[in-house]
Amino acid sequence: MQFGRYYEEFEVGAVYKHWPGKTVTEYDDHLFSLLTMNHHPLHLDANYAETSTDFGKNVVVGNYIYSLLLGMSVPDVSGKAIANLEIESLRHVAPTFHGDTIYGETTVLDKTPSRSKDDRGIVSVETIGYKQDGTVVCIFRRKVMVPMQSYGEARGGEQPGRPEPTPR
Repeated sequence: MQFGRYYEEFEVGAVYKHWPGKTVTEYDDHLFSLLTMNHHPLHLDANYAETSTDFGKNVVVGNYIYSLLLGMSVPDVSGKAIANLEIESLRHVAPTFHGDTIYGETTVLDKTPSRSKDDRGIVSVETIGYKQDGTVVCIFRRKVMVPMQSYGEARGGEQPGRPEPTPR
């Protein structure tokens, strides 16, 4: 199974639909909130969310949704990345709630060979995340430095560093 792409494999306009989706649980949301010290009651206190907000229930932390979508895109986009260079924009356009399932897809916007090294290039992409009903919840654009095939071949091919099993 391919993990990431070389520069030559990206085509401007290509769309990668990430699979599978992820159903967001209350546990996921609370654990992320606690790990990142985001203790806002909108995310952790059901009574507060029901009685004091327009949503009427807990809202999933937006940065969890962004992180989830970024992770979903790795096998298709940045699995071979040399570096993640920039998040150009990040928009949370609709709330996500416990029990929603998130899906993502990424569109290749641009690609530019490196000006300083001939074995890599910069790929610009936009990822959108949407719920089971098609509602878009998050959109972000980023730039990734990815290797050319010559870079990969010089460092051991498709799965560098993978050991061989010892015979039994």
